[in-house]
Amino acid sequence: MYELMQVSQNSYYIQSPAKIGLYKCNDTDVCLIDSGNDKDAGRKVRQLLDANGWHLTAIYNTHSNADHIGGNKYLQAQTGCRIYAPGIECGFTRHPVLEPAFLYGGYPCKDLRHKFLMAQESSAEPLTREALPAGWELIPLPGHFFSMVGFRTPENVVYLADCLSSRETLDKYQIGFIYDVAAYLDTLEKVKTMQAAMFVPAHAAATEDIAPLAQYNIDKVQEIAGKILELCSTPQSFEELLQKLFAHYGLTMNFEQYVLVGSTVKSYLSWLKDTGRLTVQFADNRLLWQRT
Repeated sequence: MYELMQVSQNSYYIQSPAKIGLYKCNDTDVCLIDSGNDKDAGRKVRQLLDANGWHLTAIYNTHSNADHIGGNKYLQAQTGCRIYAPGIECGFTRHPVLEPAFLYGGYPCKDLRHKFLMAQESSAEPLTREALPAGWELIPLPGHFFSMVGFRTPENVVYLADCLSSRETLDKYQIGFIYDVAAYLDTLEKVKTMQAAMFVPAHAAATEDIAPLAQYNIDKVQEIAGKILELCSTPQSFEELLQKLFAHYGLTMNFEQYVLVGSTVKSYLSWLKDTGRLTVQFADNRLLWQRT
């Protein structure tokens, strides 16, 4: 873990729970794509930088999930690097309590205010194309989170952040986190047609051909949507539906899974209602979902 993997002359990634991209701007200066999940990850990254005689100039965050910005504060304090985050993700990076608050839908209790869901705050600036290294392309990848982006380096290496998961992860956890299902599917369709010398997803193996994995993720979304519609053949409250989905997929309920899977299921419900496949009714002061 935290092994430095070279993809091309200047493009690398650091093998970690959420892959960290690294790009050599010149012989001494490097920048990172994301920073890992906590201070310890940041420390291991700094050790790699020091061992290679590299100076960190900037961190480009793909989005503001805690496992991608957790090393920000430590690395910025150690190196003075600048941090950039796209769109609304910049606000979440500056005020990371927004992540568990958004997921829970209210003030998060202590069980949710920990490094898995809430990174330390860091001083981030809005990510613009002008802030990127020369020759980089900014790739919008909405769906998984609000304003998530990826990057293409001049060597045609594409860093894909969390826009798809590995087959192993999907087979184990089944319901991967999604904020906007329609945007997520559009992103996957776009990714499926991309060409690159190498693709580096944060939670799947680097590959030259991303299309089969993109399709596997699309199929899983459609499968889950179908299961929700099946369960909603009779009116279901959100809690009833969530319990049945956990039982069907063999998932174990805890605070983290309740907010992550629960938020995702609500996103599916919104998408299915907006596309006319679900309707709602209010009965006995309960909101009930039913297949159209």
